Amino acid sequence: MLTKPLLLVPAVIAFAFAPMAAPAPVSQDAPAAAKSSVKITPESQAKAHKLYEVDCAMCHGANGSGKTDIAKSMQMTLDDWTDPKTLAGKPDQVLFDAIRKGKDKMPPEAEGRAKNDDVWNLIHYIRSMAKEPAASPAPDPAPAAQQ
Repeated sequence: MLTKPLLLVPAVIAFAFAPMAAPAPVSQDAPAAAKSSVKITPESQAKAHKLYEVDCAMCHGANGSGKTDIAKSMQMTLDDWTDPKTLAGKPDQVLFDAIRKGKDKMPPEAEGRAKNDDVWNLIHYIRSMAKEPAASPAPDPAPAAQQ
């Protein structure tokens, strides 16, 4: 009768001193893919341009302004990517997730149509649509003091 509790003691000691693995942190919204270190080349941007023309331009416009007949007919207000302020506060991962998963009425870009590196190059291409703000003209030099 006394032996049953004594058998429990070694089990408790072994369990108490066994190395415990910390559980991996679980993210509720883990990113779809960590940003790859794509190399931006003229070829990769040409490919991104073609992908944009086929899958994006019909709604977002050839220049990225978002002002298209399709967007208007679907009652969508799309961001104007030609304005540098539009994408300034949006991290690349947010853009990646919107492209990969879809957003509102926008369908997702399936991996069969574009690999992750293609999407990262597309994001770079979209960011390149922003027009640089016009440089302010240099102020006129002050007139020379007459003596």
